[in-house]
Amino acid sequence: MLGEYRIEGKRAAEIAAAVERAVGAGELGPGQLLPPMRELAVQLGVNPNTVAAAYRTLRERGVIETAGRRGSRVRPKPVTTARELSRPDVPPGVRNLSDGNPDPALLPALAEAFAEAAAYADREPVLYGEAAVEPELARIARAALDADGVPDGPVVVTSGSLDAIERVLAAHLRPGDAVAVEDPGWHSVLDLVPALGLRTVPVGVDDEGPLTDDVRAALEAGARALIVTDRAQNPTGAAVSATRARALRSVLEAYPETLLIEDDHGHRIVDVPIHPLAGVTRHWAFTRSVAKAYGPDLRLAVLTGDSVTVDRVQGRQRLGPGWVSRLLQRAVVRLWSSDALDSRAVAAAYGRRRNALIGALAERGIAAHGRSGMNVWVPVPDETGAVARLLHSGWAVAPGARFRMSAPPGLRITVSTLEPHEVGAVADAVASAVGPAPGRRYV
Repeated sequence: MLGEYRIEGKRAAEIAAAVERAVGAGELGPGQLLPPMRELAVQLGVNPNTVAAAYRTLRERGVIETAGRRGSRVRPKPVTTARELSRPDVPPGVRNLSDGNPDPALLPALAEAFAEAAAYADREPVLYGEAAVEPELARIARAALDADGVPDGPVVVTSGSLDAIERVLAAHLRPGDAVAVEDPGWHSVLDLVPALGLRTVPVGVDDEGPLTDDVRAALEAGARALIVTDRAQNPTGAAVSATRARALRSVLEAYPETLLIEDDHGHRIVDVPIHPLAGVTRHWAFTRSVAKAYGPDLRLAVLTGDSVTVDRVQGRQRLGPGWVSRLLQRAVVRLWSSDALDSRAVAAAYGRRRNALIGALAERGIAAHGRSGMNVWVPVPDETGAVARLLHSGWAVAPGARFRMSAPPGLRITVSTLEPHEVGAVADAVASAVGPAPGRRYV
């Protein structure tokens, strides 16, 4: 079961530490089955309750997961494993359509914005005790939120969307609480939620966003929070429509204590309007990242929400990192205020690439999805085989297993750098690898 590795320890903390060290060192790999609690207790000469406490600690830390009688095993992407270990290998000569990155050619130049921000910092350096949010950034961000119908609320700055989501969850929930998440959905959220000691409840998705009946069922079953991607949903490209937004708001009105978290990471790269859900529940948060439009290394997101939520997030942030660099904030203000990015042109470019691939796949009898953003989702009967055959054909795509819990298999194809002359070749390769896929929904 564990190969050559032997778990050691007499106290719960020692046993948990031994497993965590082994996972971090790669001696226990993702998916590795751990011994049953009673069996390990006998091996170590301890009470079964001690092992149970160790396993509980490991679950809360996001190292292992437990599935009833099927036992406990190392999570597919445990928090103690280096992230690069989970990345797919792309051999030399294989075209990489798996990474989810924006097109570098569509990212704006940063030098001028940072030079201006640095010059300002030289004149007026930010010192301890000063405001955490650049006033002009808050003004611009709040104006854009107002224009999109996001309810009024204070603004705080976090180190990206995932940082915002983590801080909001931690501000309201406790280990063991259930969180409704999109399935298929952003793999980082699917890993983050259990890493916080929370339980994931899958909610199906179609082209118009989370399925209303699934959301209702999750809330009826006791889910205390719901995370929704408003548009450019990863991996499916779904975007919440006006009709779906009305239906979801109606469901949420019946559960006003639900913590609602909305992620609009596709802001400034999408070609569909946003239909926010915020304001229906007592506690809510809405976050926008600059990573997709301006580059993943700009670790900045704007977060707004009800005053209690934002105050808790800001208070906890103050005790940790303190603030997101005001130098970075000023550079983002400069990028927003200048013509550094033509958001309509960027959205149109990604739209053309998505539509071209979806259309080419349809001509070959393959159903695919992607209303917005830079990814296309292709339902397949056997994603492992399809990924392997595509790799053999010279194309690397992301297996759907990274993005789903109970949803059927699929492939995520990132189209951000797809050239027009490549579309037919990719579609041919996918058709050869998976064959016709019946049906229009991927839930």
